[in-house]
Amino acid sequence: MTDYTPTEIMTIGAARLLGNDDVCFVGIGAPSAACNLARLTHAPKITLIYESGTLSTRPTVLPLSIGDGELCDTALTTVPVPEMFRYWLQGGRITVGFLGGAQIDRFANLNTTVVGPYDNPRVRLPGGGGAPEIAIHCGQIFIIMAMGQRAFMDKLPFITSLGHGTGKGSREALGVKTKGPTQLITDLCIFEPDAATSELTVTTIHPGVTREQIQANCGWPVKYAENVRETPAPTETELNVLRDLHARTKAAHAA
Repeated sequence: MTDYTPTEIMTIGAARLLGNDDVCFVGIGAPSAACNLARLTHAPKITLIYESGTLSTRPTVLPLSIGDGELCDTALTTVPVPEMFRYWLQGGRITVGFLGGAQIDRFANLNTTVVGPYDNPRVRLPGGGGAPEIAIHCGQIFIIMAMGQRAFMDKLPFITSLGHGTGKGSREALGVKTKGPTQLITDLCIFEPDAATSELTVTTIHPGVTREQIQANCGWPVKYAENVRETPAPTETELNVLRDLHARTKAAHAA
């Protein structure tokens, strides 16, 4: 079996969830790696959209930010940001929003604003950007994050992007009609919201990972689906394409 890192199986596991028919609003970092891996392997017709207004972009290297020229240079077209949000996002034309975050809770709410009290934080993070809008207007949300006690919190100090609020029915009570987070892909396992409660529940565990490891890296008591599966190991093709993408990106940004 080919060796791979936890980050690689997390990225590959996320990429596998995407298909040719998806119109995907892509976040920078791990979401971008996963979406472009899907485009370069099993979903060549996927439509990738970045917050800067680039439609159907096909970058040869991963962008440093939404303002990276690589996105505009390889896009089918670029539209103004207000059009991106009003017509494309709020108009319900995007099937999947792919997000990351600094912290997450058991109902898939995300914090990208502060670590610690809002008025006197230990760390002030970059903020929401377009993520709060993406979280409520895309058809569904995929989240990709590495697990750890400081990231997987029992209670967030601040909710930047709405997941499932306080549980089943919270989104609907706020007038939000989209599904919200349906997949949380981590370096140890994959979570999905429980149908009855919307609490994140482990459905797939990566090869060699134990339930004890998962709990040790989570700030709330982890729940498991009735039938937990093992994540298929990355294939040689998936690893080669992903590693080549990262190598090209590193070389381009070092130039």
